[in-house]
Amino acid sequence: MKNTAPHSTPVTTQTLAQQKAKGEKITMLTAYDATLAHWISEAGVDIILVGDSLGMVIQGHTSTIPVSVADVAYHVKAVARGCRGPLILADAPFMSCSNSERALHTAQTLMQAGANMIKIEGSARLCPLVTQLSEEGIPVCGHLGLRPQSINQIGAYRVHGRHNTEAETLMADVEALVKAGIRLLVLECVPASLAARVAAACAVPVIGIGAGVDVDGQVLVLHDMLGLTPKPPRFSRNFLIDVPDIPAALTAFRDAVKSKQFPDTEHQLS
Repeated sequence: MKNTAPHSTPVTTQTLAQQKAKGEKITMLTAYDATLAHWISEAGVDIILVGDSLGMVIQGHTSTIPVSVADVAYHVKAVARGCRGPLILADAPFMSCSNSERALHTAQTLMQAGANMIKIEGSARLCPLVTQLSEEGIPVCGHLGLRPQSINQIGAYRVHGRHNTEAETLMADVEALVKAGIRLLVLECVPASLAARVAAACAVPVIGIGAGVDVDGQVLVLHDMLGLTPKPPRFSRNFLIDVPDIPAALTAFRDAVKSKQFPDTEHQLS
């Protein structure tokens, strides 16, 4: 893609819906500080995710479980100071939406810190919370497939949806969450063929991570795509390896996603 200028107007949920309708790929990267948020903005990336991945890449934990709402809110505030254009999506940490009262408090805290949308991991059981948050004016992003906050239950980071029963359950969860009011969906570690099926059937944009090229957009953890993670996931690519600096790597990521060159067959799951 030739145009990598910053967004002239802020990205909104309506912007993302229009991109899906046009078939224009959506780009998302994680960030946890003002400086990287600035350079991601300059690269013209659509969404900055302040992810609970900060527990692993910033805090040094082995999972996302220890991350608190206060942790995410701190980093949202930092990102918001450097962000100029991208929509800011904030993760709701482990157990922070376990009931209605906690979910509303979490959403209030993260939105007042500077987030434009919150992301909640979970299946169709979250539908009542999604509806309630939506009615309060809080855009919600769902997260299906591999759900890192459930690592102690699932036992390992693995591909989800390879078996028919698991695939059909995922499709039913997508339908229910869309009806409940989600405005965006992150699909993690799902076979490319199933992810394509989800994106085709889903009324809201579907952002993949390890979910093939036939979804509406891509997200990567910043540290993975800059080659800083000692053992990066198989679906990630080091975008810094062939360019001179970090700003160029961010632009390379954006261009590769927009032109459908990433992920290629080497970086998708089956």
